[in-house]
Amino acid sequence: MPKRTKPRPRLRPRREPEPGKPVSLRVLGEYLDLSPATISLVLNDAPGVQAIPQNTRERVKDAAYKFDYHPSFYARSLRKRQSYTIGVLVPELNDSYATQILAGVEDFLIEEGYFYLTASHRRKPDLIEEYPNMLRERSVEGFIFIDTVLEHSLKAPAVVVAGHREIEGVTNVVLDQRRAAELTMRHLYSLGHRRIAFMRGGSHSSDADERWECLQAVAAELGIPVRPELTVLLKSRISTPELGLDPANELLRRKAGFTALVCYDDIAAIGAIRAIRDSGQRVPEDISVMGFDDIQSAAFHNPSISTIRQPLVRMGTLAAHTLLQRIRGEIDVPRILTVLPELVIRESTCPPRKNPALRKEH
Repeated sequence: MPKRTKPRPRLRPRREPEPGKPVSLRVLGEYLDLSPATISLVLNDAPGVQAIPQNTRERVKDAAYKFDYHPSFYARSLRKRQSYTIGVLVPELNDSYATQILAGVEDFLIEEGYFYLTASHRRKPDLIEEYPNMLRERSVEGFIFIDTVLEHSLKAPAVVVAGHREIEGVTNVVLDQRRAAELTMRHLYSLGHRRIAFMRGGSHSSDADERWECLQAVAAELGIPVRPELTVLLKSRISTPELGLDPANELLRRKAGFTALVCYDDIAAIGAIRAIRDSGQRVPEDISVMGFDDIQSAAFHNPSISTIRQPLVRMGTLAAHTLLQRIRGEIDVPRILTVLPELVIRESTCPPRKNPALRKEH
């Protein structure tokens, strides 16, 4: 007697979603004759999805594409009690220093399926205080602060790039400022510079005080006096070359004579070079100029700027990675992460001219 074959189950007739109406998991389930739970597992690539037959997974994805269905972000957030969003605060959105760090933050977060919201506080204390609260209301899970002076702990994990204060729940990603000062001063010293002028950063910049202390310490070790008449404080908070223009003009007006100028950063160095040239002098033949950060335009300026390179993109990646470690509750997350600088020698520094007017006795 011939063996009976079991009849194949018949799929229910497909009912297409009504045009103009949003497509939900339930509607997709009716169309595919599958449970919403199965469709959710496939579209979210959830654990256990491999147990679902390959042809079923393909049917689900084809239907989702056909009807332009996307898993609900809010549903996933409620289910997992996560927003997959962090907040990033910067002084200025157009600042080259911040944008390079943001590039590293973004690259890492994309790989981890996270999104970020950015706000610029313009170094205003009230905004630095208020913006974290506003971002918390938008359900961010943690914060990254870039070149921002943080005064106290927050109600969420945080990482500060260029932070120098020990605060509970905060990791600081910092540059080795002592090493940076050694690279700067020893480079100029080896070229033969002894009368060196300095632009000191304002206290609104989180790196300013430590960088200045380190420069003074290394100068003292080399026997280079840090003269008051050859030191100028940056008072402006702008992120354009004007930052260094007026301070450099002030140093030149004092007529104290110097063969090299250490600028607070590359943006200030660009402004200083313009001031020196406007005074009828040349860079580096008359005055060598050192920058700091190695922003992208430093290599293309004329002359290209000798500088201290901060690995800004890597610092951003490190900040984002560390923040997610804190969010996920991983243990042994360090409170300080130190990265090393690098000396980049370009066209803006050279040995000083044999000018008796500038070779004063110490």
